[in-house]
Amino acid sequence: MTELRERFGRPLRLGVIGGGPEAWIGRMHRGAAEMDGWWRPVAGVFSSDAARSRTGGAALGFDPGRSYGGVDEMLRQERLRQDGIDAVTIMTPNDTHYPFAVAALDAGLDVVCDKPVTHDFAQACDLVARTRRGGRIFAVAHGYSAYPMTRYARRLVRDGVLGPVRLVQVEYIQSGMATRVEEGPQNNRLRWILDPRRSGLALVMSAIGCHAQHLASFTSGFAVARVAADVGALVPGRKLIDHVSALLEFDGGARGTFTVTQAAAGGENDIRLRIYGDKGMLDWCHREPSYLRLALQGEAARIIGRGDAFLPPEIIALGRTPRGHPEGLREAFANIYADVAQDRMARTLGESVPELPYPRIEDGAHTMAFIEACIASQASRGWVDVARLPAQ
Repeated sequence: MTELRERFGRPLRLGVIGGGPEAWIGRMHRGAAEMDGWWRPVAGVFSSDAARSRTGGAALGFDPGRSYGGVDEMLRQERLRQDGIDAVTIMTPNDTHYPFAVAALDAGLDVVCDKPVTHDFAQACDLVARTRRGGRIFAVAHGYSAYPMTRYARRLVRDGVLGPVRLVQVEYIQSGMATRVEEGPQNNRLRWILDPRRSGLALVMSAIGCHAQHLASFTSGFAVARVAADVGALVPGRKLIDHVSALLEFDGGARGTFTVTQAAAGGENDIRLRIYGDKGMLDWCHREPSYLRLALQGEAARIIGRGDAFLPPEIIALGRTPRGHPEGLREAFANIYADVAQDRMARTLGESVPELPYPRIEDGAHTMAFIEACIASQASRGWVDVARLPAQ
């Protein structure tokens, strides 16, 4: 794809919203965007406080004249420049994702957005409509689906290696809420996370559940059709939702199990995915993201590694170092940014757009519908259908 970049003639220019000097997610996004030369972050808003935003941009090495005090100012000023930004990346508190995305789309820009994309399904449907109406690109930063081995898992399922999918199991376990952090000292980040009006409909779903659901749907190839969910808290007396377990039914009839929690003492960002077909199964673990276990019925299990010579070229291209050298989440994020850049450059040049499996706003909307269905299932104590995007 380097030829595409050469034909386009320059890296795409990126405006950053959020991710100030002390935010790890800012370093993740900026480093991923620049990693392969597709993007150059050139402007940004780095704090909700105008003065801190300006000083924060300068501290990160941004041009002080393009370190803006607010999103509206950045969009307005960048529109006046011949070298203005082509897209924005949003990594701010959850309740700001929707208004910032609306502003960027209405300004004619592409968007890369952290999860959850919105507060609810209705807002997500609006973003889908705006994206389609404006002919824009809207990507969601679900990095776990951009590892070489999760994308290869998707390829194996689509190629029928497992046969028809029968069962999908996904879990995401953390320990950050295993103690009563809400009763301890709070910084700005913790204050918005612990406020349901800002963090979202269900804290654990906004934080990690959306990743687990997307990973399951992405690799299996199926949206979730119905859920029967247990939504609540593992920590006694806690009002915030720190745990969701659910039985799933996917389009096409496959069954599934889903478990996410931030309150499992000793848990360490532990993500696990298993897909079973009528011929065999796949097993992927975030602890060893460069490897995928394939076990076909009646055959010896195989461990497939990132960089193995027999892998399809498009899977090998997702890695950057020889097999055995560690790669991680930053490289996975970089794969999303590379996909988005190739999509935008091809569209701008009027060329055919290759199949690029980055997470789109339609995926983000399905996640919001899934979250609402889990909450409704808890209230009704039964199965609930997951809403569909309205016909457009």
